[in-house]
Amino acid sequence: MTSMLRALGRRAAAAPLGRSAPGGSALSAGPAAVSPALGPAPAAAASAALPRRLCCPIGAEASSAGASTSASTSGFHGAASGWEAPPAAACPSRRSSGRRSRSLLAAPPRSTGNGQVGPPPHRKGAAAGSGAGAAAAAAPAAAPAAVAAAVEELVEEEEELLMDEDEAGQQLAPFMDAVVKVHCMHTEPNYSLPWQRKRQYSSSSSGFVVAHGGRAWLLTNAHSVDYHTQVKVKRRGDDRKFLARVVSVGVDCDIAALEVDDPDFWAPQSPGAPPPPVLELGPLPRLQDGVAVVGYPIGGDTISVTAGVVSRIEVTDYSHGSTDLLAIQIDAAINGGNSGGPVFNRQCQCVGIAFQALVGSDVENVGYVIPTPVVAHFLDDYARTGGFSGFPALGVQWQRMESEALRRAYGMAAAAAGAEGAAAAEGAAAGPSAGALGHKGVLVRGVNPTSAAAAVLRPDDVLLSFDGTAISNDGTVPFRTGERISFSYLVTNKFVGDTARLELLRAGQRMEVEVALSKPSALVPPHLANRDPSYLLVGGLVFTAASEPYLQSEYGADYGSDAPVKLLDRLYHGFPAAAGEEVVVLSQVLACDATLGYEEVYNVQLLRLNGTPVTHLRQLAGLVAAALEAERAVPGSGGFLRFDLEYNEVVVVEARDVLEATAQVMRSHSIPHTMSADLRADLQPGAGAAGAEGAAAGGAQPTQQA
Repeated sequence: MTSMLRALGRRAAAAPLGRSAPGGSALSAGPAAVSPALGPAPAAAASAALPRRLCCPIGAEASSAGASTSASTSGFHGAASGWEAPPAAACPSRRSSGRRSRSLLAAPPRSTGNGQVGPPPHRKGAAAGSGAGAAAAAAPAAAPAAVAAAVEELVEEEEELLMDEDEAGQQLAPFMDAVVKVHCMHTEPNYSLPWQRKRQYSSSSSGFVVAHGGRAWLLTNAHSVDYHTQVKVKRRGDDRKFLARVVSVGVDCDIAALEVDDPDFWAPQSPGAPPPPVLELGPLPRLQDGVAVVGYPIGGDTISVTAGVVSRIEVTDYSHGSTDLLAIQIDAAINGGNSGGPVFNRQCQCVGIAFQALVGSDVENVGYVIPTPVVAHFLDDYARTGGFSGFPALGVQWQRMESEALRRAYGMAAAAAGAEGAAAAEGAAAGPSAGALGHKGVLVRGVNPTSAAAAVLRPDDVLLSFDGTAISNDGTVPFRTGERISFSYLVTNKFVGDTARLELLRAGQRMEVEVALSKPSALVPPHLANRDPSYLLVGGLVFTAASEPYLQSEYGADYGSDAPVKLLDRLYHGFPAAAGEEVVVLSQVLACDATLGYEEVYNVQLLRLNGTPVTHLRQLAGLVAAALEAERAVPGSGGFLRFDLEYNEVVVVEARDVLEATAQVMRSHSIPHTMSADLRADLQPGAGAAGAEGAAAGGAQPTQQA
């Protein structure tokens, strides 16, 4: 499913954003909130560059990246910490008042679609041409009275709405102390110059304490602590900031768990004061259920509450992790800084985490919430593994089978919609082969060789059901009463390593198989999970591994259309042939004598080195190191290094020139190492690359730094 969405180009419009990067981000969801010491961000220019429709994380103000945090297995403060939930009586369902009142957490007045608020459809004048509204429109004498009544009712509703805002604050007041403000310092890598890091910048977002599995968890969004160097949290009403550790990051689901070691953070703010509350995870809400978003968005320093209703629940693209998971769409205002804040239902339970919004000139108040099933999956995964293992996937590309001709070609029913049930029953009575008639399902177009399903599934298989749940021709399965949802929801509900029972149609024969669910690797990863990018310097040739953040760094927000088409094809459609396979690209050629004439070659895939196919950067580093080591041992024996590139381009350098040229380039561009730390760790000390570093340092071997 993810790959299909990529093929539609959604990844290009789903770049992770929202914190307010240094100097501003063209994809920022709100005004910049950069620390004054670092300089303001041009918010006006950023807004002008926004695409018409963009789904982006909305919190800690900056561009997002990936994840590699030190995962600690230390426990979280539980009930003994002093944080506890207030009694249920502290959350009234509505205010005691003599006049009619509606809770702000209930459904607000209906939007007419043009930004104006209109009366609900059951009232007089709600819809011209239907019921009493049509009669009123047809009776000119009654029109003034009807209009006056409608205006009076709207004025009364607006007065009630003002009162309801106060009511919502009263309802949620006992729980607001569980919401914290997260302050983070970020230092992101420079993907285009991978030996450097960008300028440090600060961000602010929201977080909260919630109970699950017998302990208290401090949660926020993963993009709120992306490439963090320091994280601090501040409680409501407290003038102190407490240092926090990031103990688990789920980039796929955009959730991070924090831990605060200072016991004062978990204690009451003053002697005799009640302990801070711990929120309770609530059930998945229904459509039109009222919700309230609580957090610390831009526009002020104090806590903020906005209200709305649930407008949609479906599998949605999580822009930070480029993953398709269940999400809730709401119409409450969500702005930069709201990221990581809780979303409450009318029972004052937490039903999700605010994390991204749809922004653009033609979009208003379209926010997204991580629902509690995804939150619980993240927390249970940590309890099971001590970290984050991710969400499983089948590892297949599939397509819908809504075409009758396509279904006929694969031995499925050609029956009309009204006769499908009868055809299925008739086929089942005739035996397995005929039983295929009347079936529904989706067509497997390709299987990721690194997935566990590769041993079971084949291209041209038709998936009929997953764990006994029938899959429809459009790839959906039943989801609660009267709703349908993508069948990938069933897959992501499981954990990595779980097994699933699949029913499929292969060459017209129905069969059942079991498959272990895994997390397949991507040929061009959508994120680096907070790891630094890898690189290799050979003379003036700079090699790196292609990734979505790299393409975004090179080509900006429009990389989905501006990047080389073959790299985009690898991104959207490519499968790795084996685990660890990468798309190694010649990123750029730094000018030096050894690479004279190649300066205009950049961002093209490397296919072979001296005839050997290159499958990943580690392999390339080993091949180059071996050639340079031979040259150092016996001068002149290294010969040539021939790099065969995409588009039939060839780059050739002499091994005897590479060591000196590499040292020259390192001095000119202040490059500390010929390769990234992960590649240095894989090579034996004293290999050819280390020799180049020694030459760059004037003959002395440099200290190896992680």
